[in-house]
Order: sequence, then structure tokens, then C-alpha cells
Amino acid sequence: MDNINLMEYWQNSSDEDYNVMNVLYRNKKNSYSLFFGHLVIEKLLKGLYAKNNKENPYAIKSHNLLALAEKCNLELTDEQVEKLQIITQFNISARYDDYKETFNQKCTDDYTSEQIKNIEEVRTWLKSLLTQE
Repeated sequence: MDNINLMEYWQNSSDEDYNVMNVLYRNKKNSYSLFFGHLVIEKLLKGLYAKNNKENPYAIKSHNLLALAEKCNLELTDEQVEKLQIITQFNISARYDDYKETFNQKCTDDYTSEQIKNIEEVRTWLKSLLTQE
């Protein structure tokens, strides 16, 4: 798969996960909605990596959003770093049973609403980078 097809693959997959995130959020499945929010951002970063790396478009196999952003050579603000660090935690916290209970308690409606907003802001920024020439 060439880099543009791979970029489009990651974008489409991210868009599907974004829809799932919103369905879960509307149905008060807060921790799972944030887990899917992490996938939304991870896949956009992998798409951006593919776009910018024609010779080797396959991103590192990592769920760490900061590591992926670094591989994309993104210059991040302190606020963006903080958001990516928080969103990265949703992957681990929602995935493994020993973290799930604590994470479920943390995912109040207010906390989840705030984090969904952060995910949407990061998503908008990354999608704008994907569409730039």
C-alpha cells in the first residue's frame, strides 16, 4: 500500500472509531467512549506519519500518542503535550482489568465530557494537517 492509500485507510478507520466513540458517549459508556477516543487520535497520527513518509509509510507499532507525534515531527504546544498524555492513558486504563475499575470511577459524566471535547480539538487539528498540501 502506498503512503496516500495508507493515510486514507487510517483516516477512514479513525472516522469510524469517532462514530463509535460518540455512540458510546451518548449511551453513557464513558470509559469505553474514551478508549475509542484514543483510537481516533492514534489512527490520525499514523495517517499523518504515512502521509509524510513516502518511502516507509508504516508507523511504529505503539499506542503512545506522544511517541507517534514525535515520529511525525510535530511541534507541540505544552497544552497539546498534556492532552496527548491524558488521552494516551485511556488506552491502558480501559483495556486492562486491573485498571478498569479505577478508570470507570474516574469517568464521571463531567470528566468524560471534558475529555471528549479535548479529543475533538486534537482530532480537528490533526485532520487539518492531513488535508494540507
